[in-house]
Amino acid sequence: MSVRPLPAPEVRESNGRVGGRRGPDGRAAGGEPARLTLLDGFALDCGPRSVHVSKTLQRLLAFVALRGRATRALVAGTLWPDSDESKAFGRLRTALWRLHRLGVPLLAAHGETLRLHPSVRVDVDELLAEDGSGRHPRGGALRELLPGWYDDWVLVERERLRQICLHTWEESAVRELRAGRFAEALEAVLVALRAEPLRESPHRLLLEIHLAEGNYSEAVYTYHAYRMLLHRELGVGPSPRMRRLLDAAVEPASGAGGPSPGERGEGPAR
Repeated sequence: MSVRPLPAPEVRESNGRVGGRRGPDGRAAGGEPARLTLLDGFALDCGPRSVHVSKTLQRLLAFVALRGRATRALVAGTLWPDSDESKAFGRLRTALWRLHRLGVPLLAAHGETLRLHPSVRVDVDELLAEDGSGRHPRGGALRELLPGWYDDWVLVERERLRQICLHTWEESAVRELRAGRFAEALEAVLVALRAEPLRESPHRLLLEIHLAEGNYSEAVYTYHAYRMLLHRELGVGPSPRMRRLLDAAVEPASGAGGPSPGERGEGPAR
């Protein structure tokens, strides 16, 4: 069965005016396909114009965009959890009708399954664009998904995106480190640290990069700065794994005149 786009006979702008008709690919004559922004706030752009939609339609578009595809039952039950089944389906039908009134093919139906129309571009997908080495979040900062939205499904998707980005930056740092590209490795790991300062894995990678470059003093500083940060914020210390990583590299250097663990203000490793 082919995917059936929800019909879009005409374009209605946010002021209610009827615009030009759009073809099956979602483009107006001479225009651009629709673009959905979910990072740092919701926005819907149809070609050069920003289109205002209600919060209900925002939630519908965002949910389907983040899920990739979803059954009508899942959409209705998630977006209207306090309504009985018949009322939730009725609200979904109303929301789909209102989307249709925009005149832009934003959703496509495949039986009971809904998904975004293939022409709609989503910034989250662009952030997680695939290249030859896997999924790479672009840019040097972690952008928040739908800030100010506190639905349970948004919180789950927000955390999922955060974890994907953090792991991807760390994986990028590991690849660059193994390839001997220390500056690039530092850039990737520092992005992860800005996004989550208390997370140990990027601090551990930063320590490894300094050690690989032979910068023992910076490695020691990295360890102690993180130890003090954890103690101040959480009342705990770094993991034994991080301590062993530092000691294994610095202790051999101590025999050549480098600082010993005692001279660094610490006892022997346990």
